[in-house]
Amino acid sequence: MKFILATSNLGKIEEINSLFSGTDIVFEGLDLYPDLPEVIEDGDTFRENAYKKAKTVYDHTGVPVIAEDSGLEVDALGGAPGVRSARFAHDKATDRENIERLIQELEGVPPEKRSARFVSVFCMCSDKEERYFEGYVKGHILGSPRGTSGFGYDPLFVPDGYDRSFAELGPDIKNKVSHRSMAIDKMLSYFGRSDSGR
Repeated sequence: MKFILATSNLGKIEEINSLFSGTDIVFEGLDLYPDLPEVIEDGDTFRENAYKKAKTVYDHTGVPVIAEDSGLEVDALGGAPGVRSARFAHDKATDRENIERLIQELEGVPPEKRSARFVSVFCMCSDKEERYFEGYVKGHILGSPRGTSGFGYDPLFVPDGYDRSFAELGPDIKNKVSHRSMAIDKMLSYFGRSDSGR
């Protein structure tokens, strides 16, 4: 079964396909659909942005779409960067620039007040329905990046119960405990499939 995954982020596409390994579901990225209109992610919530992406892509392709909006909510910053996680430093920010901005914003904040959570919201859009799958994982923010795997804020985020960042834990462990994994487990259950031993 083919779905469009409404992202051009190759790391995210690879991660989600690995989470669906052992099923007959395969995700294709937006790089295979170059003529799609740009989606402006200007919603106030992850759910609004996920829906906007999924509906726009589905309306232009007719292919079932799953779109995700995800991000990091830091308690000391009032929930920021939130829906602006990918654009925290500026609209065309790289992962490194966003990480540097977060480090700056948290300068002087003690470790015990660096609590945060990663949030993931998927919207599935097809000719039959729209459905949402949500997940989150709590943790805290480091003072400097650690690790080389993953993407986004992974080098700064240590999930509860671990002493290493997502970027240090590597994909096998991350894919068992991440916010995206929690949301995808709900999606797998919806499709009537097991979690493939994850």
